[in-house]
Amino acid sequence: MKNRYLLCLLLCAALLYFAVPRLTISASGLEGMFAISWLIFAFIVIAGNLSALLFLPKRKDSVGKKQVSPSEVKRLRAR
Repeated sequence: MKNRYLLCLLLCAALLYFAVPRLTISASGLEGMFAISWLIFAFIVIAGNLSALLFLPKRKDSVGKKQVSPSEVKRLRAR
């Protein structure tokens, strides 16, 4: 799961690296609106992947824990 977020971040960074010099934010009309909206969406993608990467849920490892059968649970409760 972690690898997917890293791959998406790297791809988005590569897209920004190639697109930013070609986008003219100061252009008027539809070209400028497209450049601004493209950059906003790119930063939303970066923020989403970065937050997903930073706040991954902790996995519960079952190492060292033995499985208890239901009959053993009943027997333990009876004591």
